[in-house]
Amino acid sequence: MRTRTQKTQPSLGDSLTLPCGEALNNRIGKSALSEALGTAEGCVTENLVRLYKNWSNSGAGLIITGNVMIDRRALGEPGNVVLEDDRDLNMFKRWAKTGTAHGSHLWMQLNHPGKQAIRGLNRETVAPSAIGFRPKLAPYFATPRALKAAEIENIIERFGNTAARAKKTGFTGVQLHGAHGYLISQFLSPHHNRREDHWGGSPENRRHFVLAVYDEVRRRVGNDFPIGIKLNSADFQRGGFTEEESLDTIRALAEAGIDLIEISGGTYEEPVMQLGKPKDSTVAREAYFLDFAEKVRAEIETPLMVTGGFRSLDGMQSALNSNALDIIGLGRIFAIEPDAPTKLLRGEETVHKVKPLSTGIKYVDRFGSLEITWYTRQLHRMGRGKAPVPDEHALKSFLFDLRAKGFGIVKNRLRA
Repeated sequence: MRTRTQKTQPSLGDSLTLPCGEALNNRIGKSALSEALGTAEGCVTENLVRLYKNWSNSGAGLIITGNVMIDRRALGEPGNVVLEDDRDLNMFKRWAKTGTAHGSHLWMQLNHPGKQAIRGLNRETVAPSAIGFRPKLAPYFATPRALKAAEIENIIERFGNTAARAKKTGFTGVQLHGAHGYLISQFLSPHHNRREDHWGGSPENRRHFVLAVYDEVRRRVGNDFPIGIKLNSADFQRGGFTEEESLDTIRALAEAGIDLIEISGGTYEEPVMQLGKPKDSTVAREAYFLDFAEKVRAEIETPLMVTGGFRSLDGMQSALNSNALDIIGLGRIFAIEPDAPTKLLRGEETVHKVKPLSTGIKYVDRFGSLEITWYTRQLHRMGRGKAPVPDEHALKSFLFDLRAKGFGIVKNRLRA
């Protein structure tokens, strides 16, 4: 296991050297946000490049993209970008050049949705096992087909293929999306993974997939290229992925040599960061997963990024002082105040604060998707060269998103 040298009580402006030898300029990381700005064919657009120009100027040490899918047959939502061949490399190069223009690292988040793809978007959905969604979401997500062993091997190769192309086009690292109920997360969960072969059964077997993906990506990009992972502390589902299993998975990834672990939690079925009720102690400390990060830090030296809940400079600095994490992960603030890191690094609070959203319709609000759709709409405004609207009514955003997703599904079905 590669380790890093840790400075006692670092500040937001301190650099961080990763196990692979690359260094981040500071301790602010933009966590992945769903941009949904690709074409129906999964290509990069001018709007996507324009959006990242905003964030490139922000001063963040690390910028992580939203989902880039490894297979055109497996989209998670309309507007996903796909990188599986050479057809769009020039636009990927423009995206990378723009995102890194002012010294930020730009990492591509690699993903396969597994069964977590909106019904009608793809010809079929696949997963470790043929386990459908629970009744609340079953109308919106089809029951998947269980993957064959040869298909699993192909998906592993696809992760490596996309990572190699990300490096080729100028991205400075990659992040595997192993959280929030997507395919890697599905393999890790005993609820979703009921296999009895090499890829399932025991916790050790359920870890084979994520470790095989990491090994293939490392083989394709080399030892000096950063590889991170976004991983659930738990998925908060009955019979699902637990904190104990997450710790075991993190130990295995650290031993394999991963460069950065971003801690998150929940799934579409249990969106804890959107609908969960955090403990009073969590609210006071701001970070949702800091308690779990402390458990992780006691076990490994691999750099950790914690995302979710940070609201103030004091909260961020206190978390860094605890030495439980190395990078402050921020997401939604980037959608309403894209230059937030510039202020934070100067020791100033952000002008706007992330706050709960509500349409006023309980049926809509209880799904937990409103947070995603509202902030995605702000990203689309920036992609068109407009300023975000921090006080836009949530119901307006929801209705516009509903229309856009419907058109997106129709476009993808026509393409197919």
